[in-house]
Amino acid sequence: MSTAELACSYAALILADDGLEVSADKIQTLISAAKVEEVEPIWATIFAKALEGKDIKDLLTNVGSAGPAAAAGPAAAGGAAAPAEAAAEEKEEEKEESDEDMGFGLFD
Repeated sequence: MSTAELACSYAALILADDGLEVSADKIQTLISAAKVEEVEPIWATIFAKALEGKDIKDLLTNVGSAGPAAAAGPAAAGGAAAPAEAAAEEKEEEKEESDEDMGFGLFD
């Protein structure tokens, strides 16, 4: 993550924590007050538009709860494919074992 992205993220978190509206001007003001010079003004605008109308505190508290639900969707859809893959892996392992049974070994 670049310095500009981190500075804008922290500025947005500070504004949300204080209960203020997250706007490009306020983000840029906080970045300037922190004396972070590498941030172009476009970054403040991008972050402000991305967070417009969203509750940042709600986003932070629900970060962990969205992960498992999203992961469960593909697993349910691909449930039939998983046993087929496991069976294919078992066949490969059996094939390797059968090579050893024939007397061909690495240390023979």
